[in-house]
Amino acid sequence: MNAPITTPRVAPPTAKAESPNLLGLSSTADHWTVFKGLLPFIWPEGRPDLRLNVALAFVMLVVAKLVTIAIPVIFKYTTDWLTADAPNPNTLGAGHLAIGASALILAYGVARVVAMGLNQVRDILFTKVGQHAVRSLNNRTFEHLHRLSLRFHLERRTGGLSRVIERGTRGVDLILRMGILQLAPTALELLLVCALLTFYFNFGYVIILLVTILAYMWFTFAASEKRIAIRREMNDSDTDANTKAIDSLLNFETVKYFGNEGVESRRFDVAMQRYEKAAVKTYASLGYLNTGQALIFTIGMTLVMWLAARGVIAGTHSLGDFVMINALMIQLYMPLNFMGMVYREIKQGLVDLETMFALLGEEAEVKDKPGAKPLHVTKGQIRFENVAFAYERDRQILKNVSFEVPAGKMVAIVGPSGAGKSTISRILFRFYDIQSGAVTIDGQDIRDVTQKSLRAAIGVVPQDTVLFNDTILYNIRYGRPDASDDDVIAAARLAQIDEFVKTLPQGYQTMVGERGLKLSGGEKQRVAIARTLLKAPPILMLDEATSALDSHTEKEIQDALDRATRDRTTLVIAHRLSTIVHADNIIVLDKGELVEQGTHAELIARDGLYASLWSRQRQAEKAREELALALEEAERAGALRPADVVLPRSI
Repeated sequence: MNAPITTPRVAPPTAKAESPNLLGLSSTADHWTVFKGLLPFIWPEGRPDLRLNVALAFVMLVVAKLVTIAIPVIFKYTTDWLTADAPNPNTLGAGHLAIGASALILAYGVARVVAMGLNQVRDILFTKVGQHAVRSLNNRTFEHLHRLSLRFHLERRTGGLSRVIERGTRGVDLILRMGILQLAPTALELLLVCALLTFYFNFGYVIILLVTILAYMWFTFAASEKRIAIRREMNDSDTDANTKAIDSLLNFETVKYFGNEGVESRRFDVAMQRYEKAAVKTYASLGYLNTGQALIFTIGMTLVMWLAARGVIAGTHSLGDFVMINALMIQLYMPLNFMGMVYREIKQGLVDLETMFALLGEEAEVKDKPGAKPLHVTKGQIRFENVAFAYERDRQILKNVSFEVPAGKMVAIVGPSGAGKSTISRILFRFYDIQSGAVTIDGQDIRDVTQKSLRAAIGVVPQDTVLFNDTILYNIRYGRPDASDDDVIAAARLAQIDEFVKTLPQGYQTMVGERGLKLSGGEKQRVAIARTLLKAPPILMLDEATSALDSHTEKEIQDALDRATRDRTTLVIAHRLSTIVHADNIIVLDKGELVEQGTHAELIARDGLYASLWSRQRQAEKAREELALALEEAERAGALRPADVVLPRSI
């Protein structure tokens, strides 16, 4: 198994730190910290095969450069052989001359093929390492996102987040390939060229070359640094445009309801206009950079060739020397020009990785305690003891709430909107940690047990069901991934959805669409119920599980839920009071405080808040029934058409 890879912590912003980006994360990080953070991915522990690949790739790299640097030398001797500086053909004979020149030309060709082949072998060896690094970092980021708190995911922007991960992945591959497969061999080639210039010419040539390289690199670094700010602006505008596009497409129906296609197009175009301006600046600065690089290197190459030409005229150098130095400089210019691009790309890759590593450095709000043990559910008794909770410091949600859900019983929580009902479920799942008090299951504080075991013990049917864009079978089986098809179908029958699925052409293999939009609200709800029933947890939480169903289906589902909750501890977040009249205990919340509790009959007799809520709901249901009946009679009598009906907003 792979050893854990330490996630680098992002350095704190300096005085020049940028404001948080579109994800609410600081986009400023120390480049060296990020680069060091990639090293464990390049030399992974517990993977001797990948380490061997890295070592062999470096061997191929060195050998390839030695062969590459020999090519201009072979070219020199070939030229000398074919010119007046070659041995006298009258002495050696034309045949000997032809054989010697042919051998050198053949050696030249072989050297070029060998160098190219070694480079290809090097790239192939390193490809596995690079792709493993990309995969490992992607998995690390994906796992980390699932560890982050609900608060982070409620505040995130999904489109921008996906773009950050996409650019970060591309940046990893780019940095690994550019940094390792280009910087190192180019530096080695520069050293070898300096050695050849010293051997065949003199140190003055080396000085000219080094001054040229230093000027070239200084210009490259300075110009690239200016381009980084433009790149950040382009990234931010790209993230913003992508976020707006995904947000608009996810809310396609809402856009259509209000006829706001034009509004969405203009909103997207504003973001793309900003991206367009940044992209133009980026390419303009690239042209300036390329021109400056070519100018600096051409001046240096012209100087050394001028010196070599003087040596040829003076008789101190051969024509082959002149050809060799030209070939050396041209050959060096190719990787050196690439090195300038390498620096730019590495810097841009680091910019792309900044936010990704900031994301990895984001602390999870809810963590398992060191040495946390699995939750052992023996009975399933739940206790809230003086629980106080606030999402924000000045927004208190729950105020010293205490209640008990006895093992195997059903307790319902009701109250006006904003009373804190849904917060109770989020606390029980430990999506948030409470500020004071305690929540226990069978006497075990949920903060002292592992989150995985806690959530495995609780099944939930939410009010707003969102499904995966996969098959009905997959969505139901999600409750227990190792369940057999028979188990899935049994859960579907219990949730009253099996008959509906059988009417579909593809049955359980039917795709439900993104967020389950191909199914009706009631069908989605029944899939969610089947999924939870398949999980078969000892504790159930129902967040108004029948709210999206019609009256007939609601009764069928309610009967199924009654069977499923039998002998299970059940907590119900109720909005329709008619669904919880049979609960063993009803807790009434108001403004974060427990104001009443008891059975339905007891609370009605008390004539308090619950009785008031019950009365209002009954009146609304009665008015709705009367209106529906009147409309039906009027339609039968021909007094109005269905298209003429406009229901009052209050009903």
